[in-house]
Amino acid sequence: MTIQARDTAAPVHLRTVTFAHPDAIRLNDSVQLEYAERYGDEGDVTPLDATMFEPPRGRYLIAYDEHGTALATGGWRSLDKNEEGYEDGDAELKRMYVTPQARGLGLARRILAALEDDARAAGRVRMVLETGTKQPEAIALYLSSGYALAEVKFGHYRFEDISRCYVKQL
Repeated sequence: MTIQARDTAAPVHLRTVTFAHPDAIRLNDSVQLEYAERYGDEGDVTPLDATMFEPPRGRYLIAYDEHGTALATGGWRSLDKNEEGYEDGDAELKRMYVTPQARGLGLARRILAALEDDARAAGRVRMVLETGTKQPEAIALYLSSGYALAEVKFGHYRFEDISRCYVKQL
């Protein structure tokens, strides 16, 4: 799938990769460092493995520029009702990240839309995500994309005061 990044003439391509792909690992390491800087801890310790993002139960995308440089990433995984507060038919958004040099190009919004479409096509009925209060850019993206603050928090950080959970019907 090819998308045109805003404010640039160069095309940006979204590619499905595994969560174990070298570019996915590198971008995940970068986002973990950013989490650690913002929150003063070791980053997001939510248990994840590569198989969680394999179609049709998930998908992991990376946005590449025309030179093959990985610019942004995001994925979704299927979840159903469990003790962490998820509901049947949930798709959880994970590891949304845009490299500093690619911020402001609209890549996060494009990846988000592609992941929502894919989760919907896979039969998921609700997209859910957890973020934190020290990520105001992420919160602004989700609110402007139709997400609402969840009435009941879910996920690994559901008991943390700075955790914010959002939902959107697909």
